Amino acid sequence: MSLAMAMMQAGGPDVLQRIDIKVGRPGPLEALVAQSVIGVNFVDTYFRSGLYPVATLPAILGFEGAGVVIDTGKEVTRLRPGDRVAYTGGAPGAYTESRLLPESRLIKLPDEVSFEAAGSSMLRGLTAHMLLHKVHATKRGDWILVHAAAGGLGQIVTRWAKRLGANVIGTVGSVAKVALAREAGADFVLLHPDGDWVEEAVRLSDGKGVHLAIDGIGGSMVNQSLSVVRPFGVVASLGQPAGPIPPVRVEDLGFTRSISLIRPSSLLYANDPQLYKSGTDELIEILMDGMVTPIGARYPLIDAARAHADLESGKTTGSVILVV
Repeated sequence: MSLAMAMMQAGGPDVLQRIDIKVGRPGPLEALVAQSVIGVNFVDTYFRSGLYPVATLPAILGFEGAGVVIDTGKEVTRLRPGDRVAYTGGAPGAYTESRLLPESRLIKLPDEVSFEAAGSSMLRGLTAHMLLHKVHATKRGDWILVHAAAGGLGQIVTRWAKRLGANVIGTVGSVAKVALAREAGADFVLLHPDGDWVEEAVRLSDGKGVHLAIDGIGGSMVNQSLSVVRPFGVVASLGQPAGPIPPVRVEDLGFTRSISLIRPSSLLYANDPQLYKSGTDELIEILMDGMVTPIGARYPLIDAARAHADLESGKTTGSVILVV
């Protein structure tokens, strides 16, 4: 039997309860993985709360992790027991001690990349790749606005954007988080609760606005983000922990502004085989090169509910993981 944390119904963190599941033998193209680290992401809270639907209940959440292969199906050729692997995407089900995964989903880890680095970075790292390569082809000299720059996604996007030669303006919710955003490489850090951050961000970005604004906050922040983007720039709306996003009129994006608003899905990106391979190849390469986002909080798997509560309340910075 394998310990798992499952949502019994939609609701708050307390709907996550321990269950014991039987994990069978791998199918022909599957591998059985004993997990060491499981990433906790805001998208997990959206499924738990009911914002995104789950197929059945109880439902085991989670889309990323890292561990060791302990068994393989008869048609698996790329992996063998003992291999260190990581993954993201596919069906949810990461909040468990061990799970079956398709061989195609598993990325072999070089010795230089730890379970913590990989297990906390696969989904966020692939999201950063999507934002900086697919949503906007970031080049040297571009201006990138990153909201929640002290968080796990904010830090990895900032670090990656700086590697590409971009200028990064980060926003954070409190003075205590400014140093974390600067340490990640942000050129400027603004407090988004301040009313004048929009004007300041435009002024800093050559007075024209940014090329890409990455908004994982939601609520009224999206409309403010739209005001910071230069003509033919992009606002990427990734989530809404601050609440529902008010309607945006298409007419307001055009004419004198000519800006784009996109809601990109990192899970859809991960489920495209070609994009998954190119994105994870580059991610592993930069992890080997030392680009690691600090772990902000570690919780035993059994404490998944507390991890969700702390993440949603803004208590955490950096990456949040469950440890098996």
